[in-house]
Amino acid sequence: MDIETQKFSAEGQDAMTEGTTRFRRSKIALALVVSGLLLSACGNSQLTTGSIPDDYRTRHPIVLAEGQSTLDIPVASGDVRLTTGMKDTVKGFAQNFMSSPAGVIQIQVPYGSYNSGAAQHLAGDIRRELSRSGIKPQRILMSSYAASPNGDAAPIRLSYVTTKAMTGQCGEWPADLSDNTFGNKNWYNFGCASQNNLAAQVASPTDLIAPRAITPIDAAQRAKVISDYRGESSGTTTP
Repeated sequence: MDIETQKFSAEGQDAMTEGTTRFRRSKIALALVVSGLLLSACGNSQLTTGSIPDDYRTRHPIVLAEGQSTLDIPVASGDVRLTTGMKDTVKGFAQNFMSSPAGVIQIQVPYGSYNSGAAQHLAGDIRRELSRSGIKPQRILMSSYAASPNGDAAPIRLSYVTTKAMTGQCGEWPADLSDNTFGNKNWYNFGCASQNNLAAQVASPTDLIAPRAITPIDAAQRAKVISDYRGESSGTTTP
């Protein structure tokens, strides 16, 4: 084999070697790109909020339980009558009592405090306001509780026991707040205040169990709506 033939053979082997190297580099680069895409997809799935398994409604459920509804009426030692605002507050509490299934409302009057005399006098006015609101006298229970002679003025407390919608106490932090950051999870106390507010706004706790019955239709209002839709005059009567 002459020198020129050997030269061409060597150049061909170099070209084949360079092509093989480029092909290997392309395969390695493609593998790196695919691996990066897979890792980024895994990272995005871990940070998706919708995949969080915990739910604040499960941690802080609204339950129906027996609870006490109370109202404290402030009384100063020189008070001789209920103000208009106090009367309206007592009437509102009486309406809540009448709409509840509770049987007895209690008036607790302090004794032993420096305003006990005024509290005894105003307790009679509160009892009369409850009677005017429609509560029968046999459903009003008068009692007293011991109060300290020193410190703030002891209030007159109105109370009744009934079924209420409630949740557990908020403000519990059983775990470190920083531990939830890496897993993108909400903390234990998250949503507790919202659940408490929702339970307090429920007019009837039984609404959380089942819906109410449908009320009868208003035939007169239905006839008026139909006549207005047809463009009839207001004086037209509907049979």
